Amino acid sequence: MTSETVFVATCDLAAQLRGRAVPAARLDPALKTGVGWVPADLALNCFGALAPGHLFGAVGDLRLLPDPATALDIGEDGDVPGTRVYLADQTDLYGRPWAGCPRNFLSRALDDLRAAGLRIHASFEHEFMLGGQPNLPPFSFQRLRAAEPFGTELVTVLAEAGLEPECWLPEYGTGQFEITLRPAPGMVSADRAILLRELVRDLARRRGLPVTFVPLTDPAGVGNGVHVHFSLRDTEGRPVMYDPDAPGRLSSLAARFAGGILRHARALAAITAPNPASYLRLTPHRWSAGGIFLAERNREALLRVAPTVEIGDADPAAQLHLEYRAADATANPWLVLAVLVRAGLAGLADGELPRVWPETVTESELAAEPSLPGDLTEALAALEADTVVRGWFPEELFSTFLAVRRAELETVAGLSDVELCEKVACVY
Repeated sequence: MTSETVFVATCDLAAQLRGRAVPAARLDPALKTGVGWVPADLALNCFGALAPGHLFGAVGDLRLLPDPATALDIGEDGDVPGTRVYLADQTDLYGRPWAGCPRNFLSRALDDLRAAGLRIHASFEHEFMLGGQPNLPPFSFQRLRAAEPFGTELVTVLAEAGLEPECWLPEYGTGQFEITLRPAPGMVSADRAILLRELVRDLARRRGLPVTFVPLTDPAGVGNGVHVHFSLRDTEGRPVMYDPDAPGRLSSLAARFAGGILRHARALAAITAPNPASYLRLTPHRWSAGGIFLAERNREALLRVAPTVEIGDADPAAQLHLEYRAADATANPWLVLAVLVRAGLAGLADGELPRVWPETVTESELAAEPSLPGDLTEALAALEADTVVRGWFPEELFSTFLAVRRAELETVAGLSDVELCEKVACVY
């Protein structure tokens, strides 16, 4: 290790990476006993202010206990020194998990999934806007090359960090790009999503390029989503989602898991799209999530049955997965994956099979399908009203989440849509 500092961090309810730096010489003690933290830090909103009415006040102490498996080295770059980052669990002073820790919330959901005999593999597909780019055609080689050397540097940085980049491409919007990672086990996939955002921002900052993951930079423009691709496996690692004779080729287990997500979708939206700007993107005809339905290869669906490639006798069973399309980078990846797992488990318990719309479905046929909340206020109301979803959360986490979101709503009250996008873009 050549860096002089180590940053021990958590990802908070506003999807901000926050923590404390220690000298590299103090790494061993930090790994053993963590660094200091306080409960009230959970109540910081995306604009950096403590949400009024949070539970914690000025009392209480926690530890940020690093997970050694998350170590991420950022190399020295000219006059900018290198550093190492660890993601951490929030614990009490005895090392016991703290109920308000978002990472622990995911860990417990994954434990319950394992108790049901299942594992989840996932990948968070990120879109973002890179400034300083000429207005060149979308998806074009010209656009890709114009972003150099940033693009090649980013892929190299991600690969060297062990994040396994899979695809880097120029997207549809002006200055918009997408980066995808290979699927990974549940916690690893969420950890990687958090680290990816910081690596993109860090590299762009060092190259003097503005960058934002905001859901929309312009109300009339193209949105940035975080599409969560996931598949289920049994305890032996065998895929369990494929049935060639079922609608959408989804096994009964996969369909029931999807059904739970659909049934709780309006509440889940508050977790997966938790910013006031999120709902400017989540409207029909934006290829975001035009309605609460499950469909084959349909980019307006909340849940899309992703295509499989069967060239050269490739195995479709190993590829088949679902894509959740109503998330963005204002959401905490640990919470996003946790609520998808929890909702899926609820679907397995209910046993109801949802309708799988074929790829040929028309817009008029989908007209009766329910819609996502129209704004964050409506989403928060749906979250509070869904007693099943509320029951997944410790009070420390649930109450603070609501307080943070309402503080953000209060901060942007009275802004036009254009002003809202601009204000949020500066944060993300």
